[in-house]
Amino acid sequence: MSVARSIDPDVIGFDPARLARIDAHFGRYVDDGRLAGWQVVVTRRGEIAHSSTYGLRDVEAGAPVEADTLWRIYSMTKPVTSVAAMMLWEEGRFQLTDEISRWLPEFADLRVYAKGSALKPYTVPAIEPIRVWHLLTHTAGLTYGFMQTSVVDGLYRAAGYDLYPPADVDLATACRAFGELPLLFQPGTAWGYSVATDVLGRLVEVVSGQSLDAFFADRIFRPLGMTDTHWWAEGAAADRLAALYAPDPRTGRAVRYDRLGALAYEKPLLLSGGGGLLSTAADYHRFTQMLLRGGELDGVRLLGPRTLRFMTRNHLPGGRDLGTLSTGGFAETTLDGIGFGLGFAVVQDPVPSRVPSSVGEYYWGGVASTAFWVDPVEEVTALLFTQLMPSSTHPLRPQLRQLVYSALLD
Repeated sequence: MSVARSIDPDVIGFDPARLARIDAHFGRYVDDGRLAGWQVVVTRRGEIAHSSTYGLRDVEAGAPVEADTLWRIYSMTKPVTSVAAMMLWEEGRFQLTDEISRWLPEFADLRVYAKGSALKPYTVPAIEPIRVWHLLTHTAGLTYGFMQTSVVDGLYRAAGYDLYPPADVDLATACRAFGELPLLFQPGTAWGYSVATDVLGRLVEVVSGQSLDAFFADRIFRPLGMTDTHWWAEGAAADRLAALYAPDPRTGRAVRYDRLGALAYEKPLLLSGGGGLLSTAADYHRFTQMLLRGGELDGVRLLGPRTLRFMTRNHLPGGRDLGTLSTGGFAETTLDGIGFGLGFAVVQDPVPSRVPSSVGEYYWGGVASTAFWVDPVEEVTALLFTQLMPSSTHPLRPQLRQLVYSALLD
């Protein structure tokens, strides 16, 4: 499947010379060693206006980034899981206001952290149950152990749930563990980036009667022609997988991070709907085109257009933004002016970020610095792939927006 440029950029309103600035700018990251390599795809009105690669997918092997390089997309898995859940919602299998304990009884009788230390936390009963919409919006009160900003994060780590779960745990077991831990806040009262989408993946399994990988394959990947999206890399796919890197704290140069990178070559026991997929630019391009087209691509419809418009509105309580509702410690994006829908961050006001975008643009990214956005107003999508952890190391995402929107002239 190709992601080659399909049209002269000026035909769809882009200045080719200005688009070329993308390659020059991000090329400097590779030339000075801050990144190993990258891939960028920019589209408008369904046509690919810019597609480029630069650098190496594996510095030590001298292997270049190629059009079919396989990337760890981590949290760019979350929108896929959210689409899966909303496909079941469209079938009437649940309502967004349903309590998840109806299917996942481990989330009944929850308690919420109030004060105290990780050794002696004081908790109070939850006054609101976790509902399906809480999972989709990260307002459930769950958290991530790797956030390291609260006592509850520490309790997750003490239970073995840091960036990765314990090796012998599957998704059902993990959800039972999450249900035993206190919530960070009362459901629906704040926003906290969390394992909520992993729990949502478990909900998909129980409601559909399929494992998450089977549901994705049968209902999303095969219908969309996403033939190169995997839960792990083996055989020929393993040869195309980019190596994972992290910044050297002394020099800032990208150094190999095999401790985590090697996990992508092993079949996972836990199917993480929050961060488990590997994909290519071509495959994720098809996913974003489906989103841009209102839930349909090449005659295959996953969602109705009104459902997708509903998903990409701000669902945060009181219409507030992440700047006022976030529990903190989240460095993936600017929070002021950003709402959150059912699976996506949504731009409410681009001014606080000091980077141009459209009201209603929606997006997300992964911890290894991958990113995408869909702009329904300008009919633009953009994809960025690289493999550097954490994603807050360099301002790659706002810089790509800066370069793409300044190249749009009509």
